[in-house]
Amino acid sequence: MKHKIVILILLFVSFVNAQEEKKEYSFTLQEAINYAIQNNYKAINAGRDIEAAKQKKWETTASGLPQINGTVGYQNNIVIQKSVVPAEFFGGNPGEFAEVEFGTKHNMNASASLSQLIFDGSYIVALQASKTYLQYYQNYKVKTDNDIREMVTNYYGNVLLAKENIAILEKNKATLEKNLFDAQETYKNGLIEEESVEQLQITLASISSSLSNTTRLIDISTKMLKITLGLDIEDQLTLTENLDDLTAKKVDLTFGSDSFNVQNNIEYQIAENFKEQRRLEYKLQRAAYLPTLSATANFGYNTFSNEFTFLQQDQKWFNFSTIGVNLNVPIFSSFGKRAKSQQAKIALEQAETQLTEAEQMLKLQFESAKSDYEYSIEQYATSKSNLKLAERIENKQQIKFKEGLSTSFEFTEAQRQLYSAQQSYLQSMIDVINKKTTLDKITNQQ
Repeated sequence: MKHKIVILILLFVSFVNAQEEKKEYSFTLQEAINYAIQNNYKAINAGRDIEAAKQKKWETTASGLPQINGTVGYQNNIVIQKSVVPAEFFGGNPGEFAEVEFGTKHNMNASASLSQLIFDGSYIVALQASKTYLQYYQNYKVKTDNDIREMVTNYYGNVLLAKENIAILEKNKATLEKNLFDAQETYKNGLIEEESVEQLQITLASISSSLSNTTRLIDISTKMLKITLGLDIEDQLTLTENLDDLTAKKVDLTFGSDSFNVQNNIEYQIAENFKEQRRLEYKLQRAAYLPTLSATANFGYNTFSNEFTFLQQDQKWFNFSTIGVNLNVPIFSSFGKRAKSQQAKIALEQAETQLTEAEQMLKLQFESAKSDYEYSIEQYATSKSNLKLAERIENKQQIKFKEGLSTSFEFTEAQRQLYSAQQSYLQSMIDVINKKTTLDKITNQQ
């Protein structure tokens, strides 16, 4: 019994801690976008790519700066190599040889070297390429932010759409339940046919099914939004804007007055960055024909002894130093360098063609997105007007049906027309939001 009590206490504590760990957030759309740009998983890694590119740039720069290295070496000649010399050098008999050892049992040295690149055309190009490399990741971060902005807007709108849909479906369901109850009572009194009741039952079942599905959908949409924001899916999230207000903000009838500058588009900037990389690669291959010049300096000490006495103060050390200049001049590579240069030139020409293609495609995308956005505004106005008409028609048919002046078929058709108009209106609002977001993305509007 005691064990059960302990287990229950532990489970209760775990549940309380789990509840405490959940965080609560509430965002407008713009607040959600700002939060996602800082906390989205892809945005975080895109920022890390920029930091890595900065370190890569410094790595390239440092390769042309002074390089200093120090070495300390110790050698123990366990068996010293022997050589033979004519014995007569040491007073021996002519024709005989004497064995001698050259060297000492213990050797030690310490040295430092300095190297400096004086001129290398490839290094100069590499410095330029490192700047382009960094710029690419900076542009990619902007592209990632734009993608995140679009995703957050879409998911935010989807959650609001589901909420509005649930509210409408619940209202429709309540109205249908009342109509069905009234119809059943009327049928009991023999004033209408059973088919009229069955028609309402079919419609109510359809509405109930849609309501159940939309309720499940809002949970999935909310979790998708949380992941995009960089939140834990168990955190509490409240959206502080509604679909009507958000749609009104996205309706901009003066948008078409501004001309499209393709150079502001981040996709064009990335394509331009790619072309610059290919230009530098071509320049790098041409720099391979230039000579390279470098300088070196070495300074050190060495010492020798048959006993390990290197730590004693009276040990004698011998110093040495050297300086040098190295000039490397390419003379002939069997046209290998020329082949590489031509390949790089072809790659540059391809990149230039791709940039031109990207420019034309972006202009077309802008025209298409602009047309879609203008059409979505028109559809929004039309759907709003149609919804009001459908509501009036359905209300009239409901009154006629209750008074026996209309058939169940006519009343059901009016209901279906109303439900269709409601869905079209909701979808038109989402279309305005999404199409405006797509247009802003192409024009680099934030």
